[in-house]
Amino acid sequence: MLALDPTNVAAELEQVVDHWTPRVIGQVNDQYVKVARLLGELVWHAHDDADEMFLVVTGDLVIQLEGDREVRLGPGDFYVVPRGVRHNPVAEQEVTIVLIETTTTSHTGDVVSERTVPIDRQVGDFG
Repeated sequence: MLALDPTNVAAELEQVVDHWTPRVIGQVNDQYVKVARLLGELVWHAHDDADEMFLVVTGDLVIQLEGDREVRLGPGDFYVVPRGVRHNPVAEQEVTIVLIETTTTSHTGDVVSERTVPIDRQVGDFG
């Protein structure tokens, strides 16, 4: 499908109501482009077969990493969590983000929790 109109990230983020519920807004080859609102913490998890990119639009995000390390991101910053690295995103105040991850990436990787959102709920009416 050929997209004829640009996608406005801010407008797409306005459509996201629930925290920790990514919404697919585009696709580049085998990668989904998603937006999400975050508040609190997700869950420690890893994606064994794929990297995951976080781009902060608004707010400040901490990505806790295995080994007592962490990455702090502000608006305009991005970080790629390498495949297989256990991580836990934490937002003390609301954060909006863009995620880029493969179309087969499970929301919470190797862990299923009450916050896990299946890919069919993330895709919605995209496409």
